[in-house]
Amino acid sequence: MNDDATYRPSRRGTRRTLDIRQVRYNVTEWGDPAAPTFVYLHGWADTGESFQFVVDALQGDWHVVAPDWRGFGRSAVECSSYWFPDYLADLHALLDVYSPAEPARLVGHSMGANVVGLYAGAMPERVRAFVNVEGFGLADSDPADAPQRYRQWLEQAQAGPAFLTYPDMDSLALRIARRSPLLTAAQANFVARAWARVRDDGRVELRADPQHKLPNPVLYRRAEAQACWRAMMADVLLVSGETSGFSPDQEGAQAVEIAGAGHMLHFDAPAALAATLEAFLSKYL
Repeated sequence: MNDDATYRPSRRGTRRTLDIRQVRYNVTEWGDPAAPTFVYLHGWADTGESFQFVVDALQGDWHVVAPDWRGFGRSAVECSSYWFPDYLADLHALLDVYSPAEPARLVGHSMGANVVGLYAGAMPERVRAFVNVEGFGLADSDPADAPQRYRQWLEQAQAGPAFLTYPDMDSLALRIARRSPLLTAAQANFVARAWARVRDDGRVELRADPQHKLPNPVLYRRAEAQACWRAMMADVLLVSGETSGFSPDQEGAQAVEIAGAGHMLHFDAPAALAATLEAFLSKYL
């Protein structure tokens, strides 16, 4: 596999850098800024750029904004820990840039959707419509697990977390293709180059801070997430993949299941996801 085998986007994105809360945020944008805007928030260890296949399948004129979360992709930051409330604060600052005068249209995948779910409950007046793609919260935690979780966090932080490295981009692309077999070879190569960089020694590493691999020392409290979901004023669409194993259970929201797709719907079924997004978001122009 080589550069010639890389997917060629039909809609070219541009990169923009913003200073957001002491982080140099990388944002990929597609389309005319004067067109209706929606913001896409990616999942864990992903990047905004990998939303490209969905953007290429959109039929209407949209301004799509896709930041790389802090410590992922090209949004570099050096810190010892990542705390979930920081993502909410980063999103709040980003919306001051991209939707300062009106409630925003947001699309989130996995971790990104969980961030939006909390944010839309905390700041309900800032979100008009929310497409939740496979971000339906985690199983509730048991307070009795707290001592072991803190121990796990302390020990792993001391040992130093690390992501795998790869001999070359082709090796990473093959791994991505095995995990997402509905991608073409060219698409897998595109994702590899969005996700990773070549080090000085020639090996390939992910554009992700290894600190993200540390377990969260704070136990997940599903009741708190549910309280935020109930406080949302936005219209919500829940989107799941038929084979993902995740089940949306948020009351009062519309739900769509995309046939043949797993958790990574933007890889498995970009055209179906694009059509679903447009059908829903077009109601809020």
